[in-house]
Amino acid sequence: MATLHFPAVLPVVPEGLDVELPALAPLRQRFPEVRVGDPAAATRRALSRLRLPDLKGRSVAITAGSRGIPHVAVIVRELVSVLRGAGAEPFVVPAMGSHGAASAEGQAQVLADYGITEATVGAPVRSSLETVVTGRLPDGTPVYTDRLAAQADGIVVFNKVKPHTSFKATHESGLAKMLVIGLGKHDGARTMHNYELTEMGRLLPTAAGVVLGSLPVLFGLAVVENAWGELAIVEAVEVGRLLEREAELLTEAKRLMGRLLMPRVDVLVVDRIGKNISGTGMDPNVTGRPSWPAPGFPDVGIQKIIVRGLTEETHGNAAGIGNADFTTVRCVADIDLVATYTNVFSARVMQAAKLPVVLPNDRLALSGALVTLNHVSPGEARVVRVRDTKHLDTVWASKTVVEDVADRGDLELAGGFAPLVFDAEGYLVD
Repeated sequence: MATLHFPAVLPVVPEGLDVELPALAPLRQRFPEVRVGDPAAATRRALSRLRLPDLKGRSVAITAGSRGIPHVAVIVRELVSVLRGAGAEPFVVPAMGSHGAASAEGQAQVLADYGITEATVGAPVRSSLETVVTGRLPDGTPVYTDRLAAQADGIVVFNKVKPHTSFKATHESGLAKMLVIGLGKHDGARTMHNYELTEMGRLLPTAAGVVLGSLPVLFGLAVVENAWGELAIVEAVEVGRLLEREAELLTEAKRLMGRLLMPRVDVLVVDRIGKNISGTGMDPNVTGRPSWPAPGFPDVGIQKIIVRGLTEETHGNAAGIGNADFTTVRCVADIDLVATYTNVFSARVMQAAKLPVVLPNDRLALSGALVTLNHVSPGEARVVRVRDTKHLDTVWASKTVVEDVADRGDLELAGGFAPLVFDAEGYLVD
């Protein structure tokens, strides 16, 4: 693991960094309450609606990606059970492009960290970076597929359908992307990202059509999350309607997803970022900051973003930290540069890996954000703190934010204000 040991740098600030920090109170945000009660039962129910072909003795590859999906091991286990009940011999393929440091071992470890192992799901995990050319796009560009999956008698494409972090289209992050970039491994990810991101919305369904026309894809299994990061939809999709239905599910995913409901935020404190949270560590559909100037993202108007740390599940991959303004020495020490750089080289979006201003601790990072605001004094700043951009049902907000939303029905004060508490090293005590 290649990491950084950043010096404790203090800038020369004429007015100093000793500013009063705001007290914060929990603020509950209200979103559509759509959720799945029993993930295993929901998966079995979804699969029961399919008409499966004769699978006796046939090998079936199941895709499993690096995106954080609630109860993912339970869903895969039920999928394995149903396929075995139909006589198939299923196995799991890590389908995550260049994630897991673009190594077979790293990708298998990502799945193991999600609880997906042969012991837990009842089917072997077969991880390889070898690919075959499945077909070609109209301009001759090859479409790659994991060799083991391509050699199977059938493929089940399983993924979460959600808004993409770099472009807007009818198909963003979902089943089509899993077929093309997830199953394409490092070769597929690099090849597709050779195109401008503005072309992705057009190319993904086209390339997915190449895979669907060349390989025995049996069906899709799509999940959609609600604003709490919980399962809202588990749906099996017949292969003939796979692309059409994904576009419909994407519309529903956008309706259900969490966001910041307050009209103005000057400083956003993000406790953690990671690939299990978003493709760019923190979701630009929430922050309004994609890693390149892409149209279609919300104009949230956040002046300064602070990133405090990384999730364990991201394995040091800090792609997306470049969209923050401040971070800390402790956070930077947890970055695996190999994993991060491998990811952004594959995506060809270097902004995602650039370091923001690195200060010695949380207290100084927050002070730095407050004193560098435009046209807002530190005492007037609207400050919001979130665990991450995936869990937004409760956020912590300054009095200036709460006053803005006093008459809102979708925001409710859930407790009293409390001062921020720091340890001896100047880091927030949670």
